[in-house]
Parts: sequence; structure tokens; C-alpha cells
Amino acid sequence: MSPRLWLVVPAAGQGRRMGADRPKQYLPLAGRPVLARTLARLHEAFPEARLCLCLDLDDGHFDPAWVPFADWRRSPGGSERVDSVINALDAIAPDAADDDLVLVHDVARPCVTVDDLTRLLAAIVDDPVGGLLAAPVADTMKRDDGAGRVRSTESREGLWHAFTPQGFRLGLLRRALGEALSAGVAVTDEASAVEALGLSPRLVEGRRDNLKITHPEDLALAALILSAQQQV
Repeated sequence: MSPRLWLVVPAAGQGRRMGADRPKQYLPLAGRPVLARTLARLHEAFPEARLCLCLDLDDGHFDPAWVPFADWRRSPGGSERVDSVINALDAIAPDAADDDLVLVHDVARPCVTVDDLTRLLAAIVDDPVGGLLAAPVADTMKRDDGAGRVRSTESREGLWHAFTPQGFRLGLLRRALGEALSAGVAVTDEASAVEALGLSPRLVEGRRDNLKITHPEDLALAALILSAQQQV
């Protein structure tokens, strides 16, 4: 019997770098809020999954009508992304088994494709560790000197851009995040916490248009990507 699939979507960020009047997950993208676009794409790939959406307690923008999942719940956002994810895992733990799969996906990545989502799940469903969507680094990498000048050129061999979703068993992910925070390890993504346990998550190559909306120009680029994907 296959493990149940849970989706965790942190959506409590304020998106201050966008300089907008509301968090970036609520900005319009091709006629719908970014959050609604992201959830729709996840639902298209995994309609039977169970969703936990991490929202700020004082969120005045969220509309439940944007959630297409039949089985979903909300959990409180934390001060950092990792705190939101831990809150979500705690919220689903009473109804989940330790070997249930959890995919954590950034709400600001609405352009992830259904094909990438399903390939990731197929790649990790029997993997003892788990894994993440990623893409090999294509650009020349520079390290600065702290004063705005190049100190050195770094080899890009073996370097990957980490995307989401990132998927792991519930029990493993809860332990990894808890131990990382207790040890003072910087948790930049779920995989980094699992790596801190001495484990090696699987890299599943995904499309480079899995854009994370961070800066104002990213919103227009995301709209172009979605339009191009629809024409393929």
C-alpha cells in the first residue's frame, strides 16, 4: 500500500521585497492571486492529496474559495519559514503516519509543472531518504569580496539550484527540522535539515521555469511563463 500524500504550503510570508500593499501570495497573477495559482497547479497533479496551508494568524486577505482540495486544513505561520513548516507537520501528525510522504512547496512558485510534480513523486515514493526538484547551475558563479567586487570565480561543477517541492517522510522530516533547530543549524530548506542528519536527498532535475516570485519583476515573468506553458 502506498503511503498517503500530504502537501504543506507555507504562505505566511510578508513578501516585503515586493514593495506591494499586500503579501506577494495575494498579488494578482494572470487574473488570480498567486496563492490560488499555486494551489490549482498542485491540485492538478495531486487531486487526492491532503493539504496543510500555513497562514498568518492575522491574515485578512485569504479566501477559502481559492483552495481546490477537498481535504485541507490551515495551521499558523511562524516567525520564519521553517517555523511555519514545523507548525504544519505538528498539525497533521495526529492524522498521519510517520512513513506518509510530505511535499513542501513554496506558495511563491506557481509555475511548477504537473509533469515535474508527478516525476518528483515517482522518484521519491520508494526512496529511503526523499528528494527535491532542482536544476544544475548553468551560469558562471562569482564569489564577491564583501566590497562589491569579484574575489574569485567558482566552479559550477556539481552545483544545483534547489527548487520546491521537497519531499520526505513525515517522521524523518519532523526529526530533521527539530534537531537542526536545536543544534543551531541554519535551515534554508527542508533538504538542508535532512542533510544535517548525514543523509543525502535525491536530486530530481526539474524545469528551470519553476520560478520563485521574490522581486517585483518576477511577477511579470511568472505571467509570461504561465502563458508559454499553456501554449505547449
